[in-house]
Amino acid sequence: MKQIMIVEDDKELRDELKTLLEKNEYKVLITDDFSDVAETVLESGADMVLLDINLPDSDGQSILRKLRKTSDVPVIMVTSKDTEMDEVICMSFGADDFIAKPYNPAILLLHIEAIFKRMSGKQSVDVLEYKELTVEVSRGVMRKDSQEIELTKNELGIISFMIKNKERIVTRDEIISYLWDSEEFVDDNTLTVNINRVRKKLSDIGLGDMIKTKRGQGYILE
Repeated sequence: MKQIMIVEDDKELRDELKTLLEKNEYKVLITDDFSDVAETVLESGADMVLLDINLPDSDGQSILRKLRKTSDVPVIMVTSKDTEMDEVICMSFGADDFIAKPYNPAILLLHIEAIFKRMSGKQSVDVLEYKELTVEVSRGVMRKDSQEIELTKNELGIISFMIKNKERIVTRDEIISYLWDSEEFVDDNTLTVNINRVRKKLSDIGLGDMIKTKRGQGYILE
């Protein structure tokens, strides 16, 4: 079980994060002593740190600089300031990621998962299946029976993500975040184009009704 340390002075938010992470099978470490956060993190043995940029006795950027002198522990900076300058500064100091409040809990979990995957170097499952559909990730194809069709990187990412989350509605923001973590830049318009292309290719192999739109919510596989 991965250990994540929360460094956040807002008790209500800290407790919400703790509940969210524990429900998703992470062990949570918490500190409410902000006098020497870097040392506390190093002594904790945490596998990742969620570090607020604004703290009572210090600031997240200074703490991050201290950590990076001796440790490569993954750090996600969390801040209420949603500015490019904050992001540039945090990344230049060695942050692994950056997320602004208020954030979507599902997207935060995706960012955490993506970092752990990069750190472990594990490869994604190569073959994904849903009902009559089979997706071969390494070949970039999907098929039904003997009918096979090639996918672009974005199309492959979309259908793979949806199969991995086949029991629930996935939002557009979640898909965009997933593709971003796969080093593909996707904006809202590009996502619409790619969703339509995936639907067209599913239709070409006889599965045109597989992706259902839930108005105002997102998409789900049927």
